[in-house]
Amino acid sequence: MTPASDTDRVWIFDTTLRDGEQSPGATMTHDEKLEIAELLDDMGVDIIEAGFPIASEGDFRAVSEIAERSKNARICGLARANFKDIDRCAEAVRKAAQPRIHTFIGTSPLHRAIPNLSMDEMADKIHETVTHARNLVDNVQWSPMDATRTEWDYLCRVVEIAIKAGASTINIPDTVGYTAPEESADLIKRLIATVPGADEVIFATHCHNDLGMATANSLAAVAGGARQIECTINGLGERAGNTALEEVVMALKVRNDIMPWRTNIDTKKIMHISRRVSTVSGFTVQPNKAIVGKNAFAHESGIHQDGMLKNKETFEIMRPEDVGIAGTALPLGKHSGRAALRDKLDQLGFEIGDNQLKDLFVRFKELADRKKEVFDDDIIALMRVGEDADDHLQLVSMKVMCGTGGQAEATLEMEVDGKDASAAENGDGPVDATFKAIRKIYPNTARLQLYQVHAVTAGTDAQATVSVRLEEEGIITTGESADTDTVVASARAYINALNRMIIRRGKVGEGADTREISYKDLA
Repeated sequence: MTPASDTDRVWIFDTTLRDGEQSPGATMTHDEKLEIAELLDDMGVDIIEAGFPIASEGDFRAVSEIAERSKNARICGLARANFKDIDRCAEAVRKAAQPRIHTFIGTSPLHRAIPNLSMDEMADKIHETVTHARNLVDNVQWSPMDATRTEWDYLCRVVEIAIKAGASTINIPDTVGYTAPEESADLIKRLIATVPGADEVIFATHCHNDLGMATANSLAAVAGGARQIECTINGLGERAGNTALEEVVMALKVRNDIMPWRTNIDTKKIMHISRRVSTVSGFTVQPNKAIVGKNAFAHESGIHQDGMLKNKETFEIMRPEDVGIAGTALPLGKHSGRAALRDKLDQLGFEIGDNQLKDLFVRFKELADRKKEVFDDDIIALMRVGEDADDHLQLVSMKVMCGTGGQAEATLEMEVDGKDASAAENGDGPVDATFKAIRKIYPNTARLQLYQVHAVTAGTDAQATVSVRLEEEGIITTGESADTDTVVASARAYINALNRMIIRRGKVGEGADTREISYKDLA
């Protein structure tokens, strides 16, 4: 068993800032990464994987600053199996009170073929690189990428090599979300029982959600003896995402009868960080998402409502307060004051300063004048607006004319880096004309990959939340905005995505982007 097997402790390793940011369009700015890292540290995350330092100067700088600022968490950086990556990672985390290097290599037949290494050559590389990392920091984590599709004998061999070379944590990734819970538990259990030295290290699990079983696989691995779970806020990550931090933590808390393990996470801060990650990444949490979805504690059925009124435990296995949502409601309207708005924000898990409240209150009043009642989701949507990326581009005013008589026409006034600019364009509809006018003011080659409109609340006066995804030369960014006018929300979402594109271009310009790093470098 692992050194933690005689306790009930499970270590939470959050990789929102590394694996989560790899979701197409989820790139965060430097300040956003620092903010999320601070929230993770404050909520009790044990290890924060702050980024991939070799990827770019921007990523290196973010990891370095997070390492220097962190108060409680161990700060980790990712490195491939080569000395250049590992040296860069060590430099990035060196100011952390508890630095960790996480180095990895793909060990399955499919992944061995990429650098064209034989089993023996790869084994030698693992020994060399883990040893090198261990000589630079006291705490090294090693991962055999695609472990769940690696031959059993070879997996045991390379895990033993990594342990002997000095790795103190062995992470077993289900890189493509291929395994099932029974297999996940059995794999960890067999490794602990088979590999020499396994009782001297912590075994970890990193599960992807391609088949929708990431959380189940992670908890099963813990049942098999793993004592570290790798996860992300909202399950953000490559393809279908990762194990969601909020899901595993609350599962351990709610079902402590059959999963008698504990974490140090302050669950009352879950909803706040979930919403911040959603805002800065541009990835809206689906309404029926476990724990943090807007419907997670909503009851519409008459039978359910009747049961809730008589006894909340009838249809709720956890309290909203457990994840940072107050159980009471406060109706808001145009006569509400700042105190009522702040109280509602506190109930919804948002923490804002006086200046941000002042700005939000103005927009709230504007909305309340147009709506009979302002709902919780309206407030959440307002919070998303105004938290955009750096505003190189700002919408000043717009006017759109459309109808059955011909093409729509949009006239826009904008500020481009503080300078006024305007344009008018025709289009096949109001949104098409608006986007053309924006492109005329700020010429770009970004291709519209996604355009989605969702009604935040019911009724003809509902706010519309618009999501836009742009792609330009391999760079993908997202923008989101909400307004009772769908075309206005569309313009702001498009401009928000362009602002993020500008920031992303700057990040790429500072150093090589992750897409430019080839697996050939592993050889």
